[in-house]
Amino acid sequence: MDHRLNRLFITAAKELHFAKAAKLEGIPRSSMIAAVKQLEQNLGYPLFDYDAETTVLTPEGVAFAEKAAADLAKSTGNSTITAPQAGGKAKASKGKGRAPAVKGAPRVGKRRQSR
Repeated sequence: MDHRLNRLFITAAKELHFAKAAKLEGIPRSSMIAAVKQLEQNLGYPLFDYDAETTVLTPEGVAFAEKAAADLAKSTGNSTITAPQAGGKAKASKGKGRAPAVKGAPRVGKRRQSR
């Protein structure tokens, strides 16, 4: 199974609100819904009850959410961090950019307005 689709589904299942889940994942709402639809198509059964007034999981969705959460926790628990940690000192810009404007000095490329 695709771990990304499982992660997105788990977030949507916890929030029971596609827009909030999408915001937490940092993706558009339409992408969240498309991911859930793709997962449902791969599995062959619906995970959410789309006829209900509010967002609710089907019984199959509840069972799959528990299984997917356990699988995801198992797979992330075994991984090790290989990328270096972000951070460090920020360096100041030295002499780059434009000089500040001086009041009364003629501006380069600008003609003086006639009165």
